[in-house]
Amino acid sequence: MDYKETLEWLFAQLPMFSRIGAAAYKPGLERSIALDDYFGNPHRRFRSIHVAGTNGKGSVSHLMASVLQEQGYRTGLYTSPHLVDFRERMRINGDMIPEERVTDFIRRFREAGYDGKPSFFELTMMMAFDWFAAENVDIAVVETGMGGRLDSTNIITPLLSVITNISNDHKQFLGDTLAQIASEKAGIIKNGIPVVIGEAEGEVESVFRRKAEETGAPLREAYRETDTEANSRLATPLSGLYQKKNVNTARVALEELRRTGVEISDECMIRGFARVIDNTHLAGRWMKLEENPTVICDTGHNEAGIMSNVRQLNDMHAEIRGRLHVVIGFVADKDLDHILGLFGNLPADTIFYITQASVPRAMERHELLERFRNANPAFTTGLCDTPAAAYTLAREQAASDDIIFIGGSTFVVADFLASRANNQK
Repeated sequence: MDYKETLEWLFAQLPMFSRIGAAAYKPGLERSIALDDYFGNPHRRFRSIHVAGTNGKGSVSHLMASVLQEQGYRTGLYTSPHLVDFRERMRINGDMIPEERVTDFIRRFREAGYDGKPSFFELTMMMAFDWFAAENVDIAVVETGMGGRLDSTNIITPLLSVITNISNDHKQFLGDTLAQIASEKAGIIKNGIPVVIGEAEGEVESVFRRKAEETGAPLREAYRETDTEANSRLATPLSGLYQKKNVNTARVALEELRRTGVEISDECMIRGFARVIDNTHLAGRWMKLEENPTVICDTGHNEAGIMSNVRQLNDMHAEIRGRLHVVIGFVADKDLDHILGLFGNLPADTIFYITQASVPRAMERHELLERFRNANPAFTTGLCDTPAAAYTLAREQAASDDIIFIGGSTFVVADFLASRANNQK
């Protein structure tokens, strides 16, 4: 099979949770352990850092990987989901896995006759670990998928564990309360392995402290070590308001990593933060694409992420004074009761363009329009078939000093960026 045929087989045989939702979700480590044994335990051939959390784990992972690259380490980076290219999920020093490596791994897997029936995420993770080991990676930054305790990546024994924060998301799998969700994420905390918590309070804080005590894991609470002066020296092109917390979490995590014996200079820390986009190609995080009108996209998709986006859009509107044009879509299994009402905090003349991403899991646009209007009856709304069509309409209606925002779902942003890339070819 060529690369295109390989991807078609991979997506068809092993559905992604990100595309179809619960039907693809396979919690538990048994399949991951068996698959890892089958491929010779590649994760034991490189050191790793494990990053979990509801929001910010992607940004923190990329910031840490960028700093390690600047220090001269051959650095692996495993994240999910991808936006445009499947190969975004795994990189070494910023370079995506080659197409031929993807094809070779799937060929070896199929020819071996392995009958363990791994999930899409489990097999993709093993592809990354197999590649990292073959390429003699020094350190890999490994982001969990949805949870922690039963996440397939939890087979690793890292140098350091990082949990960014806890918010309401994936409640049908991780628990109905923040404490229950925190308990699942805390599953990456291992005996004697230091852990950094980016943000926590109340019951969530108690969950993490209790787990760290039970496992003898040295605990650092980054939110209690906020150093405005130190963070200000770590200038980054990531302009989302929420990135201030991610910068603080990544800084404390890298300081803790030093304590494990990993050499990281102050100079490389500064360069790594400044060059995070150039080094790792992080995309979709309050990503400014155009001016006149200003065009922003962001993958924030849960209550905390939308709250942050609304707050920053209001700040931009106060500064620019242009009209807001908001392109949004959501997945069907998202709890929208609290999320849709948050948009009511935007200026009254904001125009909303309701759309639907191309994944089967996307909420049908007519249903979303009805639910949005029920939550926010005063706004002007329009209905568009695709994110690309919604952006085109917003672009036609926007004045040069207006703001166009694309978000609500990772997959809306992914479709938009993919259409943009195709138009630029």
